[in-house]
Amino acid sequence: MSKRRRRVAILIALSFLLAACQAESLPSLSVEDKTVAADEQAAVEPLPVETAESADDSESDSAAAAPKEEAASASEDLALADLTEAVEAESEQAPGRQSGAVKVGLLLPLTGNLAREGAALLDAAQLALFDVADARFLLEPRDTGGTAEGALLAAEGLLAGGATLLLGPLLSEEVRAVTPTARVAGVNMVAFSTDTEVAGDGVYLLGHTSRQQVERLVAFAYESGLKRFAVLAPSTAYGRAVAAQMRVAVEALGAEFAAVAFYMPDASDADEVVRGLADYDRRHGALQDQRNALAQRDDEISKRALRRLEGLDTLGEVPFDALLLPDGGDSLRLVVPLLPYYDIDPVKVRFLGTGLWDNPETLAEPTLAGGWYVGPPPQARAGFVGRFEETYGYTPHRIATLAYDATALAAALARSPEGAAFAAAALGSRRGFLGAGGIFRFSADGLPERGLAVLEITGRDEVIVVSPPPSRFAVSKAE
Repeated sequence: MSKRRRRVAILIALSFLLAACQAESLPSLSVEDKTVAADEQAAVEPLPVETAESADDSESDSAAAAPKEEAASASEDLALADLTEAVEAESEQAPGRQSGAVKVGLLLPLTGNLAREGAALLDAAQLALFDVADARFLLEPRDTGGTAEGALLAAEGLLAGGATLLLGPLLSEEVRAVTPTARVAGVNMVAFSTDTEVAGDGVYLLGHTSRQQVERLVAFAYESGLKRFAVLAPSTAYGRAVAAQMRVAVEALGAEFAAVAFYMPDASDADEVVRGLADYDRRHGALQDQRNALAQRDDEISKRALRRLEGLDTLGEVPFDALLLPDGGDSLRLVVPLLPYYDIDPVKVRFLGTGLWDNPETLAEPTLAGGWYVGPPPQARAGFVGRFEETYGYTPHRIATLAYDATALAAALARSPEGAAFAAAALGSRRGFLGAGGIFRFSADGLPERGLAVLEITGRDEVIVVSPPPSRFAVSKAE
């Protein structure tokens, strides 16, 4: 291993080890988020989120809901420096403190409709092995085929073979199928789903859920002066869940939830829906009435006013100054051009997005220039993507960071004393962990909390960070 790569591995292992050394046990199950499963989303958001919800998950860093807890003290920074030397010394030697192999199972859809995503997840996991794992850490991948039956069969084989932690699977139905068997075996699971219904009681989610993203985005928009919010979403479980989360987040801040509208998943009725959301017919009629009234007056002031109305299609503004568009892919590209067409002016209305925006096609949409969405800072993921491309020769799917982070987490925790590596106390560290897309941790009910940034689209596939993520999670002195 080169000196540069060894230093990268040491820093990653250090962040995981520090959290593991200071971990606490998790409280009992209390699932409150109701977001949709990953397979129901048009895309999966990048690795991020913050302390709110703490939703996410966020990979969302729901800064709005984050408690006013005291940050870690400066003495921890000194401990960090000391621990760096200890980790470096350990990496120069053979196996760590515990003897024998540590077996971890990896459940991925290596065949079936999601085989492409599964292959990227597997490659990312292998990259994490190179960066973090020692010789005792054994990662055993098994194919789920992307089905509940395949996931259960694969998990049973892994557990029978001595796996002490399961990473994956990807889909919510797969997680549901595996959970009872894993619980009977007393083995925890770090799954990649975003369906918060499956979290808790030994199931920890790394997937990017929506509630923390919404809270983070709404809080920043409100602090930036936006007070009236609306949602235009696909009529899917995901779209309706995000709309409900938006309403809760807006009303919690004392802002106004002005409107919500849903279009068919294929956007076939988008023209009619956007026209209605824009109140276009009434506003267009108001313009015609004003023109007619001015035309009947024969004075210079009225003539000048009439000339000022030339080129307009409507009179008056829409009743919102921020519009959330929680969609991605082809359907969003069909919807977005209709917004200015029906006089929802992007100069006067700030367009907002979830992590589904984080793809080249969406970022290249001209109408979305100036829009805000949540995700990890570009530079955070860029390092991972660069090393992945250098190693494997292709650009990874955006969910690949989930497998990297899960494997790095497991490999680092495996250095703990035997029997404690993957217990709730270690996985539930309130100080969190550093992953490929930034910091993350698990809430008491197994939901992911991430340090998210707010990003602004400034041009074709170009973004800037308008609100950086936290560099660490806030923790109380007791933690």
